[in-house]
Amino acid sequence: MRCRPALIAASAVVVLAGLGLWPEAASAQDGRMVEDAVVTWRDPSKGFGSWSGIVLDADGTGLTAISDKGHWGRATLERTDGRLTGVRLDAIGPLLDSRGNPVTRYDVDAEGLTIGGDGRFYISYEANHRVVAHDSIDGPATLLPRAAEFRALQNNSGLEALFTGPDGRVHAIPERSGTLSRPYPVYRLDGESWSVPYTIPRKPPHLVTGAALGPDGRLYLLERDFAGLLGFSTRVRRFEITPRGLSAETVLLDSRTGRYDNLEGIEVWQDPQGRTRVMLISDDNGSFFQVTQIVEFLVEDDSTTGVSPGTGQSPRPRPRIRPGG
Repeated sequence: MRCRPALIAASAVVVLAGLGLWPEAASAQDGRMVEDAVVTWRDPSKGFGSWSGIVLDADGTGLTAISDKGHWGRATLERTDGRLTGVRLDAIGPLLDSRGNPVTRYDVDAEGLTIGGDGRFYISYEANHRVVAHDSIDGPATLLPRAAEFRALQNNSGLEALFTGPDGRVHAIPERSGTLSRPYPVYRLDGESWSVPYTIPRKPPHLVTGAALGPDGRLYLLERDFAGLLGFSTRVRRFEITPRGLSAETVLLDSRTGRYDNLEGIEVWQDPQGRTRVMLISDDNGSFFQVTQIVEFLVEDDSTTGVSPGTGQSPRPRPRIRPGG
């Protein structure tokens, strides 16, 4: 979602905090997610920025991102002893529609990104609410069936998050549920139709911005609140996925307002040491006062040394880009 009201003022707070000119708002978390690295990603390429969704290669060294301005980017993540130290853009280009043309006008607002069990990229859009699939990120889209409920989604508050479940099926979550007390529906793509196998409790004031399945087979939900002049706050909740729905809700991160930029994209992966890492990326809204910020955390309470068959997600295939793309 694009945050327009009082955006410049809020963005200035974030920048001042990063420069040490604004009192740092320390993370009010319960100790389960520990910040490991914060990197500002800059590049002069046309179309760079406004990143709203990410996926990582299985080894954590490659990143694919999509933006709500209708672009994709491919980058290398630079690490020292496993810790993120920099990001290098390798390729960038426009997202394509089903005819192979760059998306335009009301079709550009890409928000969620996941790799399905079939190895294809899936992207959710708002404004023109839909989910599409790509064999390669720089190739033409295949338009998927739309649920009747998609037509009723609010403008600029549509299908914000995508994730692939343990069964390989794609799931979508809207940014808003309709009312403050109504749970978020979790839509699941079942062949040629969508169902709602479970819901997520809505806990204001935060709104959904991203979701990912962890190597532990649990759902990680990224949420954000925009507090105007004070900036943004970030929350990450984790859930067990069961045949009866979601359970065992845990708040892993609840940052104070102004601590981070407008974090919208999330990915969860397991490093070579068997530790679960959570990576978040910010949407800079194309604003001079904001930055593309990548924050990576370690899940402190995680003791994973390997993923047991049937409990976690399958090894993530390397994203496909045509030669020269």
